[in-house]
Amino acid sequence: MRTMKLGNSILEVPVVSVGCMRINSLDKAEAEHFVQTAMEEGANFFDHADIYGSGECEEIFADAIGMNAGIREKIILQSKCGIRKGMFDFSKEHILESVDASLKRLNTDYLDILLLHRPDTLVEPEEVAEAFDILESSGKVRHFGVSNQNPMQIQLLKKSVKQTIVANQLQLSITNANMISSGFNVNMENDLAVNRDGSVLDYCRLNDITIQPWSPFQYGFFEGVFLGNDKFPELNQKINEIADKYEVSNTTIVIAWLLRHPAHMQPVIGTMNEDRLKDCCKASDIHLTREEWYGIYREAGNVLP
Repeated sequence: MRTMKLGNSILEVPVVSVGCMRINSLDKAEAEHFVQTAMEEGANFFDHADIYGSGECEEIFADAIGMNAGIREKIILQSKCGIRKGMFDFSKEHILESVDASLKRLNTDYLDILLLHRPDTLVEPEEVAEAFDILESSGKVRHFGVSNQNPMQIQLLKKSVKQTIVANQLQLSITNANMISSGFNVNMENDLAVNRDGSVLDYCRLNDITIQPWSPFQYGFFEGVFLGNDKFPELNQKINEIADKYEVSNTTIVIAWLLRHPAHMQPVIGTMNEDRLKDCCKASDIHLTREEWYGIYREAGNVLP
């Protein structure tokens, strides 16, 4: 597995992140085998959140990998906090309590990365800064980031937070590519010209923040996958054509499309299927041509001005 630097940190990470939101759908033996397969593929970056399975997913993962000091040195753990039932919460108290709970469930002393999940409009940056300082000085969290935040929300945090923001986890796929499309349609009078995220793609590139695309195979908001979907015949035909050329699966090409972007993204894959996991990892070795990248983009229904 090819590796990359996470943001402007010194942390070397695989270009594909293994999302563990659905690991509670596996039984004990299946979870153990899945995690072992990921490790064998060099996909040793595991993405969690305190709300996944109401915490159960972190516990299942720790048990499946047989967490101990030796294992911990070989993996990179990322978790997220900030979502509560009926609200978002970036208070100092909640952040600290959430991290302690995740550490206990993951059976580890530290997280490599902590992300603040959905934006909290009641956020007080000074409280976040206090929480981050405590977590960093205690050794409980080594790097910090955000999820689903636009540039001004990040700037607001940076008003008080001294730690570098290394990652921003954002929804992005071939069919959900507004952050790319709005960049093509600058000064145009069409729907694609609507800038819905404050130019977050350019902002992250300018500030060396790694974008971690989530739901890379989904269209809409969890409406389903586009691969093999009759709603996207032209897109699937183009992806399959390119997959045949490289002698890989269509799954591999979808991830390769994201990895081809010079923003150096790190897709978060959510599959619990070992074959699909392996196919995602193969994308590390595929470098699409400019013609192939744009061809896939257009066949998804994205129109160039």
